[in-house]
Amino acid sequence: MKIRNDVQSANRINRSARFMVLICLFLIVLSTSVVWAGPPFVTDDPEPVEYKHGEFYIASVTGHNTDGTSGTLPHFELNYGPLPDVQLHLITPFAYNKPRGESMKWGYGDTELGVKYRFIHETDSVPQVGLFPIVELPSGDSEKGLGERRVRFLVPIWLQKSFGPWTAYGGGGYWHNPGPDNKNFWQTGLVVMRELSKTISVGAEVFNFTARAQGEKSETGFNVGTVINVTEDHHILFSAGRDFTGTNKNTLNMYVAYQFTFGPHEEKK
Repeated sequence: MKIRNDVQSANRINRSARFMVLICLFLIVLSTSVVWAGPPFVTDDPEPVEYKHGEFYIASVTGHNTDGTSGTLPHFELNYGPLPDVQLHLITPFAYNKPRGESMKWGYGDTELGVKYRFIHETDSVPQVGLFPIVELPSGDSEKGLGERRVRFLVPIWLQKSFGPWTAYGGGGYWHNPGPDNKNFWQTGLVVMRELSKTISVGAEVFNFTARAQGEKSETGFNVGTVINVTEDHHILFSAGRDFTGTNKNTLNMYVAYQFTFGPHEEKK
């Protein structure tokens, strides 16, 4: 009996190892011109991770248009709830930039830090509301197109309301975007999600960024995506879409991630 249990345990470990290898290969194949905020969408929500719980992502985003391709390959995201209604946020990216007709540049990108705070909880008639300011530190090589030269930050407000299996969230905020030819700009967006089962949810998003630099146009686009709950703690997220207005109109955007959630299970709702 012990030998059988050992074999079964080894088989489970091998299956887990193969699963992780497949995820990593998937990320490499799919590894933005837009700022990806609330996985798997650009638009974020006001709901922080639960107290003493966390989320870890291995993810990749890409944006492709006639000028070339850029994104992250991969980036790592960590969210943790140190206090009720508070979430700490960190993204450490490895970025790439492949202008059309040139060789690809790859290296560490701009680090992102943030704090999400929900100050209104959802009721039957009131949506939940939260703030999620983030700061992007210029840790990437701007000469290679892997980051910005200056600190940027976003001050947004997000709202969310659920109706049975449907959830809608959105809002927006103001980006401080310093630089000789840069402009401060607004970001807005709306997401609608539908839970098809305990395993799969699907959704769609529209978003807008006002002009971010002199001579650029306002950018509007959409994404469709899904969240697949492989187990209680392991999840796959994917979205894809494109811009239909903007300086680089028809930019194709994609996001793919493996998410691991952790924390004391007995405290989960």
